[in-house]
Amino acid sequence: MRAVLCFMLAVMTASCDQLPGRHGDGVFAPGLAPRGAAEDQLIVGDRLMAAGQYELALDAYTRAAGERGLNSETLAALGSANLRLGRLNQAERQLRRAVEADDASPEAWNNLGVVLMESGQNGEAAQMFRRAFATSNGQSDAIRDNLRLALAKLADPGYTDVNENSDFRLVQRGTGDFLLTREDP
Repeated sequence: MRAVLCFMLAVMTASCDQLPGRHGDGVFAPGLAPRGAAEDQLIVGDRLMAAGQYELALDAYTRAAGERGLNSETLAALGSANLRLGRLNQAERQLRRAVEADDASPEAWNNLGVVLMESGQNGEAAQMFRRAFATSNGQSDAIRDNLRLALAKLADPGYTDVNENSDFRLVQRGTGDFLLTREDP
């Protein structure tokens, strides 16, 4: 009887280290569910962009690029996140690579136009907005408004539509779709 009790005590003591949530010197976070499905990182990034969490969105888009490769969709997403973070040079490089693909989205062309407009390259920005407008079959009001603004700036470099002392502001309208507007001081 004594031997059986000692054996049961030894088994119970050894199994205490195998309990879920226990590991050596403390509690640890649960691991990945082997059968769980991961959320698409482009969707996660889009949700973070909508929530104003641009740095976290950039991280999600980077993970998406690791999973899918650097295609036009992931490059456009990376460029859009960098645009929102004010990293115009990085955004321009990524968006230029995104629009080189045959399947470039109107949003990629539009966002490249926004970057160029922000950096003072109004002529090229107008060309990008024209391409975005044509690619969207004229269905996007935001792209049309950006094209109008770029053409007005191109025709008259001193053009202001509201107030001479106002600054441009990027407004996100949908996923990866930005509108240039004027912001009053």
